[in-house]
Amino acid sequence: RPRPSHLLSSVGVAASGDGGRVLAGAGRPWRLCLEKILLQGVQSRSLSGADAINALRPFYFAVHPDFFGQHPKEREVNENSLKRLNGYLENLQKPGFRSFKPTPLTFYVREREPNSSNVQESFSASGFRAVSFTLHTRDLLSTVLDILNSCSLSTEHIQSLNVDSQPHKEAESTVNRPIKWDKTYYSFTGFKDPEEELEQAQRVETTLISWLDDNEASAVNKLKNSLPLRKELERLKFELSRQLQLSDIRWHRSWGVAHRCSQLHSLGRLVQQRPEVLKNVKGRTVVFTDRSGMSAAGHIMLGTMDVHHHWTKIFERLPNYYKLQKRLLLLEDRISQLLGGIQVIYIEELQPLLTLEEYYETLDSFYDKLRDSRLPFHPRSLRGLQMILESDRYAPSLHEFGHFTIPTVCDPATLQWFIFARAQEARENLKRKEEMMITERELIDTSTKRFSLDRLYKEPSVSSAQMIDCCKRLLEESLPYLQGMHLCISHFYTVLQDGDLCIPWNWKN
Repeated sequence: RPRPSHLLSSVGVAASGDGGRVLAGAGRPWRLCLEKILLQGVQSRSLSGADAINALRPFYFAVHPDFFGQHPKEREVNENSLKRLNGYLENLQKPGFRSFKPTPLTFYVREREPNSSNVQESFSASGFRAVSFTLHTRDLLSTVLDILNSCSLSTEHIQSLNVDSQPHKEAESTVNRPIKWDKTYYSFTGFKDPEEELEQAQRVETTLISWLDDNEASAVNKLKNSLPLRKELERLKFELSRQLQLSDIRWHRSWGVAHRCSQLHSLGRLVQQRPEVLKNVKGRTVVFTDRSGMSAAGHIMLGTMDVHHHWTKIFERLPNYYKLQKRLLLLEDRISQLLGGIQVIYIEELQPLLTLEEYYETLDSFYDKLRDSRLPFHPRSLRGLQMILESDRYAPSLHEFGHFTIPTVCDPATLQWFIFARAQEARENLKRKEEMMITERELIDTSTKRFSLDRLYKEPSVSSAQMIDCCKRLLEESLPYLQGMHLCISHFYTVLQDGDLCIPWNWKN
């Protein structure tokens, strides 16, 4: 559940998108309208960091990851983009900082509900749209205006902040502005014209080699600084897994190494203080995430915002959770029998993070609908096929990996026709999936050895087909920069806080 106070303080984790359009520009019609509105301001002054946060409140409510709990891919994109935006805003506030690189960003923006006056409640819970834009502004006010206008959000509230009325013109007249020399100065001295460099950077698309050239030193330094904490993380994870006889310890979010160590230390203190409450965790997987409970996949979820008291309650309830899990498995079997033997599965990487109770309710209502409809599926006619249930869809579909995605509200007759019509295609996709996963693992191993990488991995939103294409193209290159590095295949270029290099799967050479 989102906490309003948390919305404005957490702007967080690395980035996203398959490119975007440049929306910043002083000559746009909306800029002229905006200057007319802002001329009504009382006293001109520069925009402060606190003012920027207040001005961006509607934006944060529209894109904050806490509102995308049912959409893990979109949530991750917004988390990553918010981190890059946060870094951009921080650089704008550094005295004398003038080295600004165009920053492409993509956000999933929640659609506004019509006729709503409340900022927090005016957004729809279900609808959202993707917005891509590139920031290359050099002051806070221009940046805030670009963000709000790019996302089609109102800027009328900015005049109440009592800020500079003409961001591009008056911001340049401040004491800290860079000196703007005539073009002949650069021709005579041989110095580089920063404006010309900026324009050239916007025209030239980023390539893998050029980006690695520019960012290798920064990544190496961050990775070197993170090594002690990485070792500490591995030690804590190993000791807790052995002590509690856990199957695994995972994280559902892209937290940094320091954050993960802190969470393991917290769990370790609970083990010391209340060892008796952890007697039922043997063989289980612990996942640190946003809320506590048991997940639909049967993993123990520990909410990072919860205190030990909440964690203790979850561990004490484990016997009841295990009973509910058995009932859930029986329910899946009953649905399978009604649908000709098709297997009902839950895929963590592709489906929303649901609690065991939520998933059981979804299965139970779907089972009641199937039982009442009495669909004429021949027993075991669909054996070997798979399906997942989705509560936020309205039409059935077939995934490239071969499983059916079935909406809980799907009409039984439509469901029957769709499964029968696509059954053979589903079997072929399942077979290709196995082959693809084998190929993907082989290419990851080969690439890791070829470039002497310490680690090669991908974000959940990157498909196996995209990962295979990326690795094949990497193996055709000579990349000495990657030796000893952690490489993440994503949808964007960035260096994470602990030194991991992120590159888009469809990088250009």
